[in-house]
Amino acid sequence: MESTRTRAILRQARDIQVPSNLTDAQLIVKGAGQYATMCANCHLAPGLENTETRSGLYPQPPNLSTHQMDPKATFWVTKHGIKMSGMPAWGLTHDDDTIWSMVAFINKLPQMSPQQYQEMVAKAEPHDAMHGPDAHGHSPGNNSGSGNEHGHNQNQGAHSHGAKKPGAHAPHAHD
Repeated sequence: MESTRTRAILRQARDIQVPSNLTDAQLIVKGAGQYATMCANCHLAPGLENTETRSGLYPQPPNLSTHQMDPKATFWVTKHGIKMSGMPAWGLTHDDDTIWSMVAFINKLPQMSPQQYQEMVAKAEPHDAMHGPDAHGHSPGNNSGSGNEHGHNQNQGAHSHGAKKPGAHAPHAHD
């Protein structure tokens, strides 16, 4: 089953054009913020061996901090998801540029130490989700000033928005 899924993903991804800027430092840092809030809970990070969420998933998601991934396949899976696996289709809520930033970061991830990972995530701007006002039950401008306008905790799951920089407000499609 896994080999069939892998072949299908590679077939779907074969014509994707990989941007030439995947090694751009700013793109990678942007992807670090996205990865930390949306991916690390299932796909782990350097120094993180398991999470409660990941333990309950079948099939078990790949540990992206230890596996080098094909950029085309990573983009396709991130954008379209994998049915009946728990892998969401982030292309419904995120534009291609944001997805490519995640791919750029994922390409660097296996070479990072836990400290390098934490430093890069700390440099990242707050997660800039591309969603509508009803996606989390909040309305435009509903920022309490806490630095986390969604009221989420960074450990809430694959779609949490993570820790915000104090006073930072991430741009949204509804702003």
